[in-house]
Amino acid sequence: MNIKNYMVQLGQNARAAARSIAAASSGQKNQALLAMAEQLDLDRELLKQANQLDMQAGRDKGLDAAMLDRLALGDSGIDSMIEGLRQVAGLADPCGEISDMNFRPSGIKVGKMRVPLGVVGIIYESRPNVTIDAASLCLKSGNATILRGGSEAIHSNQAIAACIKSGLVAAGLPETAVQVVETTDRQAVAELITMPAYVDVIVPRGGKSLIERVSRDAKVAVIKHLDGICHVYIDDKADLDKAFDIALNAKTHRYGVCNAMETLLVQQDIAAEILPRLAAAYWDKQVELRVCSQTMAILAPLAGSPSLLLAASDSDWDEEYLAPILAIKLVQDLNQAMDHIAQHSSGHTETIVSQDYSRVQTFLAQVDSASVMANASTRFADGFEYGLGAEIGISTDKIHARGPVGLEGLTSQKWIVFGDGHIRA
Repeated sequence: MNIKNYMVQLGQNARAAARSIAAASSGQKNQALLAMAEQLDLDRELLKQANQLDMQAGRDKGLDAAMLDRLALGDSGIDSMIEGLRQVAGLADPCGEISDMNFRPSGIKVGKMRVPLGVVGIIYESRPNVTIDAASLCLKSGNATILRGGSEAIHSNQAIAACIKSGLVAAGLPETAVQVVETTDRQAVAELITMPAYVDVIVPRGGKSLIERVSRDAKVAVIKHLDGICHVYIDDKADLDKAFDIALNAKTHRYGVCNAMETLLVQQDIAAEILPRLAAAYWDKQVELRVCSQTMAILAPLAGSPSLLLAASDSDWDEEYLAPILAIKLVQDLNQAMDHIAQHSSGHTETIVSQDYSRVQTFLAQVDSASVMANASTRFADGFEYGLGAEIGISTDKIHARGPVGLEGLTSQKWIVFGDGHIRA
């Protein structure tokens, strides 16, 4: 296969399909989404069989536990994809929405109309559910898309692609509106990110090395985040029962996800009260704690397994573990917690646990991350939980889209002007 020619053909198909999708009615797009959901349910066993091929290949290649967790697709994962499609179908269509209309002194009426970006290229690793999330959001927002999943999920992605194609055809839309790259050759990525004639924006979802490569080499706009170094700060005015639940959930609900807590900050005056309880729960789940000297003094007498309690190095405050490892640091107060976050955060998600309204407001106003929370787990930083139906990714950039990127993040705005024979004087 000539990869360059193959990718150019996909690009040409997508550019042509983008015009049809942009012109499609909301009803037609929703029909396609619901037909995809129905086909996923009908093909449930085929999807699981395809995924088992990928899982076995992954184990044979020695993929780590976090990667295998992302790759797995069982009944609950299929149910989530189906629910995501139905939720996106139920969302308001942003395309064509007109806002900010006002009359100018000249007599013309000026406003903005929300429009699709055009063709979205999405590059992702492992998670086969991304194929559905990306397809549904791009379709509902009026975009064509080219999806390049990881080689480790090739069987799963092709099985899902067949369901997507079935839904598009059932709604009378071009099946090339969503194209899943069929080759695992890495040159396909190099071609996809350097085709500005056919691709308007790239969304990379995966490891840091992938996102760094795409950011460096892409010739089209990129929506991305590099790391998910998320913090939870437990204030001395916190409800400690709530703090316990939040800190445990933020770290142990799932390890290999970008919205998992990687650093826990605790106000020093309550550390002796909350840390032993938290440490016992973490150790019960075999979570390794990398801690500051003050935390070590509190926990060392309690550690049943020395291998699960280590002194933190300077690099631990800048680490996205994606594993059962947690860094813990004591701080003097809210200001020191925010200073630490400002220095070490990746700008993804931060949480304060406090019953002090003034401190909560200060944290929300001054912490500069894509999602800033009060008294809630960082695991809520997710498009599905935010009511977007699904997300195409999370952006830590500050221009165009920030945080979970859903329908609105996949659109732009153009100026529209109404006149009645007006000419400029």
